[in-house]
Amino acid sequence: MFSKRYSYANNTVAYHALFWGIYFLVNILRWGSYYDDYLYSLRSNAVEFPLHIILVYFNIYVLMPRLIPKKVGLYIGALIISVFVTVLLKGFITYNLVTTDLFKESPFEERLFGINYLAASFIGEVYVVGVVTAIKMTIDWVKFKDKAADLAKTNLETELAYLKSQIQPHFFFNTLNNLYSLTLDKSEKAPETVLKLSELMSYVIYEAKEETVSLTNEINHIQNYIDLEKLRYGDKLKLSLDVSGDISGVRLPPILFLPFIENCFKHGTKTRAMEIPISIGISVENSLIEFTCTNEITNEEDVNKKLLDPNHNGVGLTNTERRLKLRYGDNYDLNIQKSETEYCVTLKIPSK
Repeated sequence: MFSKRYSYANNTVAYHALFWGIYFLVNILRWGSYYDDYLYSLRSNAVEFPLHIILVYFNIYVLMPRLIPKKVGLYIGALIISVFVTVLLKGFITYNLVTTDLFKESPFEERLFGINYLAASFIGEVYVVGVVTAIKMTIDWVKFKDKAADLAKTNLETELAYLKSQIQPHFFFNTLNNLYSLTLDKSEKAPETVLKLSELMSYVIYEAKEETVSLTNEINHIQNYIDLEKLRYGDKLKLSLDVSGDISGVRLPPILFLPFIENCFKHGTKTRAMEIPISIGISVENSLIEFTCTNEITNEEDVNKKLLDPNHNGVGLTNTERRLKLRYGDNYDLNIQKSETEYCVTLKIPSK
């Protein structure tokens, strides 16, 4: 840490030295050419530049941090006094060490502290302070924007990680309930269920930590979940999983579709009919991933209480919608439709 701070300090000093060195050289050439006297320009600037530097740093490192923005009036007054004192010092030193002709641009002979000389020098100092202050404020603004962007990104990643951590226990809770039912029945399907659950846990613990996963792996994960449900419901479950389009190379946030599928099983399996029809579709077309899932509704009151109320076991769906908002902003389309007999979810997200 000390090494990084030391390196940063060295870089800052180097940049400042480079700036003043270039500024000093340009001024020598500029006024040397103007007066056709480069030696005079060198001597004059050698006197002025230390005063410029002191004034500038006094402004940006002392006055501004202490007085801006709460005491603007006091800041302006202090800056004017500082500039005026600098002008007086510059005139006195130049007069005694460089030349008594302080204001060569004037057609008249100027006194040491004549009004024309003071006014011109005052404007010159304000110009130097203004230029350097503008550069400093621009650099600070860029750094602030970068820090704000980094902070926003960190907050976003933290919230997304938190939301994913909430979804995973919710998912395993439902899956373990399925396994519990099988063990109560002493079903021979229990070992296969444990194996599928192990694969699901491996996916969630390792791959789902990434910001995005391949759509192929996500579909395999969904298929494992469906296989677990098939073990539980057997031939009664009539489920179709249709995948279309070119899914190779397509990536998306992990475990994004599963909460919707979980709800299909949670509420679609409450039917008293001989069959449990559930339809799931995933397609990639025109730079969009479209996900659909449909299940039957048998009890409108039950659906209203448990499926549509976010305060009633709606952790998975609520978090998924929050993740979509954080990940895609307004660049996604989630459409949930229900009728007296059917509940359908359609989600469209960018495939890139």
